[in-house]
Order: sequence, then structure tokens, then C-alpha cells
Amino acid sequence: MPTSPPSTLNTHLVQSASPIAPASTSAARKVDVLDGKIMIVDHEPVNVLVAKKHLQSAGYCNFETCVDTANALQSIITASPDVLLLDVNMPNANGIEILRVLRNHSRFRHLPVLILTANDDAAVKLSCLELGATDFLIKPVDPMELAPRVRNALQNKSYQDQLQHHTEDLEETIQQRTADLERSRREVIYCLARAAEMRDNDTGNHVIRVGRFAGLIAGALGLPDWYVEDIELAAQLHDVGKIAVPDAILLKPGKLMPSEFAIIQTHVKLGHQIIKPHTINDGSSFRRSSYEPCPTGRDSGSLMRLAASITQTHHEKYDGSGYPLGLAGEDIPLEGRITAVADVYDALASERPYKQAMPREKCFSILEESRGSHFDPKVVDAFFAAVPEIVKVQTEFMDHYNRDANPTPPTA
Repeated sequence: MPTSPPSTLNTHLVQSASPIAPASTSAARKVDVLDGKIMIVDHEPVNVLVAKKHLQSAGYCNFETCVDTANALQSIITASPDVLLLDVNMPNANGIEILRVLRNHSRFRHLPVLILTANDDAAVKLSCLELGATDFLIKPVDPMELAPRVRNALQNKSYQDQLQHHTEDLEETIQQRTADLERSRREVIYCLARAAEMRDNDTGNHVIRVGRFAGLIAGALGLPDWYVEDIELAAQLHDVGKIAVPDAILLKPGKLMPSEFAIIQTHVKLGHQIIKPHTINDGSSFRRSSYEPCPTGRDSGSLMRLAASITQTHHEKYDGSGYPLGLAGEDIPLEGRITAVADVYDALASERPYKQAMPREKCFSILEESRGSHFDPKVVDAFFAAVPEIVKVQTEFMDHYNRDANPTPPTA
């Protein structure tokens, strides 16, 4: 039988394939065997009628047919059948190429396709089977074979649909429980951060602001979205170690003695001990950022590793004069360098019971003067790039104090 020239056929297939869209809910329904939609594509109307009659005798009643082979692919896409009976040699179309296009799209990858053809060439049969044909029947089709094979194909389709529904239900459940777990985790981390801050002279929204600032800086540095989200949360725990500092020192009014200030400085190590995930890799060095670009992004422990690193390193200085490890430059984990800028800026720019907020321009000037000494120059640049958003955070989470009610000066 005549077929279209290859170039014409390929152009038609590309044009016809483009409308393939994700399957609707009805397309993924559970298929009842006798109610399943059977589509017959053949350029000979008599062949369509014969196949349909045989199947009607077996109890099937839901049919779609196509004899306009020039539009065969589009008709299949529109009908979205549960099983397809497809001729191979047709004018204006080629059944093998139609099958190839269908198998290249996830929507039709598991559609049962029964090849009905008068061509008994072994090479044609092999090509069809390699492309994923479900079955192969030679015309004239034996009605005793046709109905059982269609039934088997529809049963397999029904099982596939049930499995797909089950998979989708599981994925939805997992997504919901993951979201619930994430909300719970964020609430616990925020409560822990607030507990530390309220013990240290009730510094209000400081932990929220530092977290937001850290996220904005990370975003300005072009870091991945997952990292931006994690550091915004993890940075809120930067001073959690103050929970373990004795009250007599943490809440002491007036200037601290050098020995007392040394104890205050231990809050970074104590915070690390509180947060650090205990794994077989506990011996890893802190001279390595928790941020490691990789295809999979975050893992189940990345947030707490990030928080532990921040608590330990946010008082390190770029020139090596900070504490507790005296790290310098890029030996300081990136999250520590980011949180250092966020924490110092908020301390300067925020009102406290014992001090007025410093003017914004003065705060900016101090950060700029500390470029390369206290702070990583790249992180300072990222901070200034994010200033409009940082100012919005300050306005949204501003603290208001009665300065006469708590005149205690800072301890660290």
C-alpha cells in the first residue's frame, strides 16, 4: 500500500505531536474492561467495521475510530483511548512512526497498542515490538484471538492506572507530611532561638532579623534557593549557646572582667555542642563550609550542620583576629561570614533597653570600614546589594523598648 514520502510524514508527525499535553484526571482513571475506550485506526473502513463488530460481539461498546489517516495522530491524542488498534501501512501516515511518537511522550508511554496489519514481514514485527507494541496480529484477524488480546490489554491498562493512582496518593501524602515536618522543625528552631534571646536581656526580634538578613545576603551572593531558605532559619540559632552561660555572668550589670568575658565567649562552642548533629563524621573540620554545591542540594542533616557551623563561627573575623578558632579568610565557613555581617549590623542598627539605635548611614560606614578586617569583602558587597530588602525587614520587625525598665549594658 502507498505511504507518504518520509519528509512529509516526519513534518506531519512533528506538527501533530506538539499538542500532546499532560493527561487529565479522566485520562488516568481506573479502566473497567468492558467500558474501556477502544480506538481503531485503519485507512480501510471495512477493516474498522469488522474489528468493531468482533469486539461488540464480545461485549465491548466504547469505541473511537479513525479512517482519516492524515490526522490519525491528532485523533489519538484527542481521544486518549485505553487501548489502540493500529494499522501499519496507511496512506499519509505510518503506524510505526505513530507508535514511535506516542512512546516518546510519558502520557502515552504505557498505552496498550495492538498492531493489526496484513504485513507479516519479520522486520516490521520486530520494529513494532521494539517500540513497545503490546501485541501483533496479522490480518485478517481471527475474532477468537482479537477479543481476548484486547481484554488482556485493557486489564493491564487497569492495573497500570491503579498503580498510578496509588503512586500519586503516596506522593501527595509524603509531600503533606514533609511539609508538616518542615513547619514543626521551623517552629522548634524558632522557639529555641527565642529562648536564648529572651534569657539574654530580651532582645525581641533580633533572631528573626538576623535570619532574614542572612537569607538576603545569601540570595545576593547567588546561592541556591535551598541554601537561602536554610541559612535564614539556621542563623536564628547563632547565639543559642548563651543558654548554657551562667546567669551571674550573662545577666551581670556593668562591665565584665576579662575572665568573665572569656566565659561569655564560650557561648559559640556551647552552641555548637547543643546543635551539632552526632554522626559518624563528627571529626570533620570546621575549616570547610557546610555549603557544598552539588546536584542534590540539601539533605536531611544539612540544616542542623549549617546551624552548628554558624553558632561556632559567627564571631570569627576575616583577618583571623576573631574567636574561638582564629580562622581567617575563606577558612571561615561561608555561613559564618554571612551571619557575622548580619549579626553586627543588627546589633548596631537596633534599639536596646540600654542604647539608642545607631543611624543607618553610620552602621553602613562601620561595615565598610571593617571590610577585609572583620568582614569578607564579598559578603559586605552582597549586604549592600540587598539593602532595600534589609531596610524592609528592619521596619517590619522593629523592637520598642522602655529604656528605664532595663538599663543593663551589653555583655558580649
